[in-house]
Amino acid sequence: MASRPKILSIVLAGGEGKRLMPLTADRAKPAVPFGGSYRLIDFVLSNLANSGLTRVAVLTQYKSHSLDRHISMTWRFSTLLGAYVTPVPAQQRLGPRWYQGSADAIYQSLNLIRDEDPDYVVVFGADNIYRMDVSQMVDAHIDSGLGATVAGIRVPRREASAFGIIDAAEDHRIKKFLEKPADPPGLPDSPDESFASMGNYVFSRQALVEALRADAENPTAKHDMGGDIVPWFTDQGEAQVYDFSSNVVPGATSKDLNYWRDVGTIDAYHEAHMDLVSIEPEFNLYNSEWPILTNQSQSPGAKFVIRGKAEDSIVNPGCIISGGEVERTVLAPNVRVDKWSQVADSVLMENVRIGRDCVVRRAILDKHVVVPDGVQIGVDHEHDRARGFHVSDEGVVVIGKDVKVPEH
Repeated sequence: MASRPKILSIVLAGGEGKRLMPLTADRAKPAVPFGGSYRLIDFVLSNLANSGLTRVAVLTQYKSHSLDRHISMTWRFSTLLGAYVTPVPAQQRLGPRWYQGSADAIYQSLNLIRDEDPDYVVVFGADNIYRMDVSQMVDAHIDSGLGATVAGIRVPRREASAFGIIDAAEDHRIKKFLEKPADPPGLPDSPDESFASMGNYVFSRQALVEALRADAENPTAKHDMGGDIVPWFTDQGEAQVYDFSSNVVPGATSKDLNYWRDVGTIDAYHEAHMDLVSIEPEFNLYNSEWPILTNQSQSPGAKFVIRGKAEDSIVNPGCIISGGEVERTVLAPNVRVDKWSQVADSVLMENVRIGRDCVVRRAILDKHVVVPDGVQIGVDHEHDRARGFHVSDEGVVVIGKDVKVPEH
């Protein structure tokens, strides 16, 4: 009986997430809360765990305390069969320098690969919203016999200039990797679509090590997985694209099949939350056959009193809506909405307090924000800016962690 291949998963979680400020002012991007009770990193770790890939190293760097704490408190596997999820901070093993890019992060952490001695290495990002059976991508990689496999998602060709694009042949062999091309190539079987890179990869162990060493010795390289390592494999004819649309996840609905969102901007982050709260959600958190796992709040059930109500919303444990009205909003644990207040199209994180007679529209309120009685947010953007709040290009107001909103 042939032994199963040994696989190490590396999650790249050192991102600063500047475009998500002020949500990343006090935490790394993968630690940003999402969906009320999750962190962004929970999605990739859930996909790996559900896929049976349970040897996982999470490379961290930027403001990693919140992320490290979440991983250590949440992601505990049984060690009897060698399973683990471990955060690995930047250690300066190769000299007094921090990670210079995603490829350099793995190069500086080659001890993880040496110690685990895997046959294949899965390298995934930590800050996208999606479901994926990663084992299917690993099988496709093994069957190909190539050195690298890149996950690609089909996007309309007219929109493809916003992405890193994979130009692939009919046999899925990658011909070229193009960074935000003005004239994206169509697919052989669908000329009006292009393959956008999802930033998820599977490598044969020895080929990856060779590529990383060549990249480290290249003085002109940016030491980036997509910008340097994938082209290195492509130039040798050793890279293929894995079509995300072929991935079958148990319990997926026709609406959220092949759902994938890059939530790297405030507007994308807000829109992804709005995808959660419809009657038939674009992304279904309630798929029990492929659960998104996390450390749930130990709080009592949500309570609605004095005719408080919530429609088309997610309301987490510990919330009390006391005479207020909530629509199309995600409420994290222990949020309070007081009498006569109206909250719509918003994201309220843990322990947010909304006073009486308030209006909150198209807003993201980070943890512990307090909104005094009678205050309006998202109604007058000039007034919001004057109070120091961030207002996105599409008019989403963001208030950072621990802010007590002024009364006027």
